[in-house]
Amino acid sequence: MKRSYQLPYSLSIGIFFCCLLFSAHTSVAQKLRSLKKPVVTKDLIGQIDGKDVFEFTLDNASGMEVRVMTYGATITDIVTPDREGVRNSVVLGLDSLSHYAGWQNSLMGSTVGRVAGRIENGRFSLDGKEYVLTSDIHGGQNGFDKRHWMGKATRIAGVPAVEMTYFSKDGEEGYPGNLSVKITFSLNKENELLIDYEATTDKPTPLVLTNHSYFNLSGGKRKDALNTELTILADRYLEYGEGSMPTGTIAAVKGTPFDFTRAKAIGQEIDQVQQYTSGYDVTFALKNQWGKLQLAARAFEPESGREMEVYTTEPGLVFYSGNYLSEKVTGRNGVPYTKNGAFCLETQHFPNSVHNPSFPNTILRPGEKFQSQTIYKFSVRR
Repeated sequence: MKRSYQLPYSLSIGIFFCCLLFSAHTSVAQKLRSLKKPVVTKDLIGQIDGKDVFEFTLDNASGMEVRVMTYGATITDIVTPDREGVRNSVVLGLDSLSHYAGWQNSLMGSTVGRVAGRIENGRFSLDGKEYVLTSDIHGGQNGFDKRHWMGKATRIAGVPAVEMTYFSKDGEEGYPGNLSVKITFSLNKENELLIDYEATTDKPTPLVLTNHSYFNLSGGKRKDALNTELTILADRYLEYGEGSMPTGTIAAVKGTPFDFTRAKAIGQEIDQVQQYTSGYDVTFALKNQWGKLQLAARAFEPESGREMEVYTTEPGLVFYSGNYLSEKVTGRNGVPYTKNGAFCLETQHFPNSVHNPSFPNTILRPGEKFQSQTIYKFSVRR
């Protein structure tokens, strides 16, 4: 014979209120955060090469924080909530300034320039004069990622922001012209991180700027990002040759492992990609070729529910699947990195454009003003 059991009345009431309090905890925390005023703070975090390094924290009071430091105009952290409201970092970072200044730093979150990407043979001709660079990739041996920027806390229409400026002298890393660069990072209540680039020069010079953040939207739940479902709004990519240098040909993605026109896991066809390293390191020619702000890519991480959309005015998007990340490097909180542990979606003009006249122009001339915008928008799927 079945017996039915009933909890004592007082115990039942206690359990009921505990459950009620637990279920309300997340919503109460979210409401309290919504009452906070969006802020931007500035902290001295140490020195590199005898120069002070400051870190700015943007807090939009909607559960998201972004930290940017003056060394390399670098995004050091992006904290967003998952579908349960738990807040975690979604970008890779390092624990110390010595690591950011050392060999362990694979451009983590840094601003890359004067020319991001590759320039064939580390040299180019412009207006009849040849220029020899200190390196064929990412702006030289001491590019913008290794420079000290001036930072200033500000607000744009009530939105917390930080303005980073850098003056790149004529001849720096082999590039011509005195170049003035300003990058503004702002964080709005819609959980959008806006990156606005501006630059002027007194001599003609190539210019390609981007941010090199490594994303893992699991927030620490997974060591790799291979299950992240990626969509890229491009049906063409830049054919590559030796060393992943663009050949000048723009090929169709259809029928190749570079086809992300429909969402698929990063790891689904990664074994089929053999560039100079196994894995993705490829530039996509976006459908946006007119400098208008448009959606370029979408990444969804199924375990955390986090989704990131990338909007840009740039014509290209470099997708890098973290092929060189290694356990030899210890990241934030002492956790070693792993191959494919994160991915980059770098909005920019095409690499090696100075040698390919058919590519969108990358030459900035006196009297012109370079302007570009990229937005990383974060949300969750329930």
